[in-house]
Amino acid sequence: MNRTISAFIKNAIAEDIGNGDHTTFACIPKNKIGKVKLIIKENCVIAGINEAINVLKKFDNKIKTEPIKNDGDWCKKGEIAFIAVGKSYTLLQAERLVLNIMQRMSGIATQTSLYVKELHGLKTKILDTRKTTPGFRYFEKKAVKIGGGENHRFG
Repeated sequence: MNRTISAFIKNAIAEDIGNGDHTTFACIPKNKIGKVKLIIKENCVIAGINEAINVLKKFDNKIKTEPIKNDGDWCKKGEIAFIAVGKSYTLLQAERLVLNIMQRMSGIATQTSLYVKELHGLKTKILDTRKTTPGFRYFEKKAVKIGGGENHRFG
């Protein structure tokens, strides 16, 4: 995992969890093992699977993950992107960050893919911009590439 992604995840965890996920603390035994499936909610080009797994591993490197889909796969509503098994406590804490990254990246990849498809056969390319959401540049630019677009420049 590169330093940019690692720093982003660290900052996101600090912002989201702060001094702890008190609902999880109160309701879930610390050592209970759980299994989660990331279920795709609408047809899309999936993106961010490796990033999601990195987030889970940052919370607990003992979490077992099983990717079912790969970044760039066209997926249908109801399909499973990946499965993770680990402490329920940890899976719940990581859930929002995993979903935020994957939803954003998949949305960008899907929309980019639609534009690329519309332009098929032309000499036109879909390029991204360096004017990205603060903190999300790496993820947004990667999502454009996954969707078939090109990165203009990073900075």
